[in-house]
Amino acid sequence: MPDTSHLRLGVNIDHVATVRNARGGRHPDPVKAALAAIAAGADGITAHLREDRRHIRDDDVARLKAELTKPLNFEMAATREMVGIALKTRPHAVCIVPERRQEVTTEGGLDVAGQHDHLAPIVAELKAAGIRVSLFIDAEVRQIEAAKAVGAPVIEIHTGAWCEAVVAHAAIAGAALQRIKQGAAQARRLGLEVHAGHGLDLQTAETIAALPEIVELNIGHSLIGDAIFGGITEAVQAMRAAMARGAARRQ
Repeated sequence: MPDTSHLRLGVNIDHVATVRNARGGRHPDPVKAALAAIAAGADGITAHLREDRRHIRDDDVARLKAELTKPLNFEMAATREMVGIALKTRPHAVCIVPERRQEVTTEGGLDVAGQHDHLAPIVAELKAAGIRVSLFIDAEVRQIEAAKAVGAPVIEIHTGAWCEAVVAHAAIAGAALQRIKQGAAQARRLGLEVHAGHGLDLQTAETIAALPEIVELNIGHSLIGDAIFGGITEAVQAMRAAMARGAARRQ
């Protein structure tokens, strides 16, 4: 079973690139932000190279791989182009996510059950190259079982819908959190390593950190937003403190 003695924090630096791309040029540099996050205590860096290149660019991925001293988690759609980039770059990990051009951000989990024949050979190819593969999925029994069936060793539970409900719909939020708890427990029973991410802030990250099955949180938007006011170092340290408070409640 995964070691839960240290809950890992992966910092997603996509939206540093979003700010840069708003005016073009090189500032602010997402690689510089990634290095600062690592220095502040992040365990790894997540970057999503979208097909439309709306934030992270190919050169960013190459520079991250060359300069990072901690693991790079490469988020990607399950396309031949992205598989080729992953095989060339050889990041520590790949997280396969659903992707639609018109979405503002990833809106839900990957339909692994409905794409078994497409995903299984991609997972096998990436694993054969020594890349850890995770699938970004909703906490649903069918999808968790399908993730196991296609050979993925890791899942990342999509927490976005629950995070949104925490703000506006308490009853819905309670049920959504229960599904996440049950999904994490089911995945652990199946021998999968369990990560979580999307929409997490200091409050919700602390809650998810209390789940004993979770070994890694990947957090971007809220952390980068907080960094605007206090800097990357303060934002990473505040997130680590929230995660530690949650992990201390594990049973």
